[in-house]
Amino acid sequence: MNRSRRELLICGALFAASAGASAGAWAQESFSLFVGSPQFTVDRMVKMADLREGDVVIDLGSGDGRIVLAAAKANPKIRGWGVDINADLVVRSNASAKEQGVADRIQFFHRNVFDADLREVTVINMWLFPELMRLLRPKILAEARPGTRVVSNGFELGSWQPDITDTEGGRVLVWIVPARVEGFWNWELPVLDVSQRGGNPKISNLTVEAVLEQRFQVAEGIARVGNRRGVFSDVMLRGEDLSFTTEMTLESGGLTRQQYVGKVRGDRIQGSVSITYRDDPDSKVVTVPWNAERVRTSGYFRPTGVATK
Repeated sequence: MNRSRRELLICGALFAASAGASAGAWAQESFSLFVGSPQFTVDRMVKMADLREGDVVIDLGSGDGRIVLAAAKANPKIRGWGVDINADLVVRSNASAKEQGVADRIQFFHRNVFDADLREVTVINMWLFPELMRLLRPKILAEARPGTRVVSNGFELGSWQPDITDTEGGRVLVWIVPARVEGFWNWELPVLDVSQRGGNPKISNLTVEAVLEQRFQVAEGIARVGNRRGVFSDVMLRGEDLSFTTEMTLESGGLTRQQYVGKVRGDRIQGSVSITYRDDPDSKVVTVPWNAERVRTSGYFRPTGVATK
């Protein structure tokens, strides 16, 4: 954040090229000049970060520290830090934190933004040159935990569309880091035998073999149970929260509507699925646990054959 709109990297690259330097002879250094964000914008960014108790706020390119300091003032239950390539600004920021009585919670470091550790932060602030923000995008997606809020003063993150946009007095953008759901997933689905009436109906545990595809926070999915297949609809991925609906005709269960809600925790999803048995108007919606596991290969692609039943 707190950056100019000119990138010194470009000038350095052109100079090296004109001097006849080889592609591997010079190192790429990316940084932007300091231009402070207006206080009105700072306040909006802090507000849109939706600060919560226990949050860890970072500013990539922290300048004079105004964003992290404003966050500390807005919520005494958060911690924060900033990194900047300019050592003098880091000294000034730490002095401000001491003067404002928040040095026990807020600290600034002389460091390259690419070397910042994002694994424990929950809010990332940035106002960097657009190309530099784009270069940081894969680092954010790889390191930051699902649910981390990324806040930008106007500049975008390439084709990763923001989850929230505020245009009152200039644009402030917020992204929610999504969990990684792309891949193959299997889970067991307990299904009632709707052909049975009264008593204790038989329950069959059927294997669901799903394929999820993902582009940032936009996900799509399909699944197979036996030789039946279905498409996921209303797929929502926000941080680690995943939900979707599918309708499939299942062995013994008949036509079912399955509504899934869960949290993605690495290679597992834990939540619940609510099943409606459409072929049995007398049955109630049954909600059961949902425990999915990511797998390396999927039976979704095995041969189907020509049998219709």
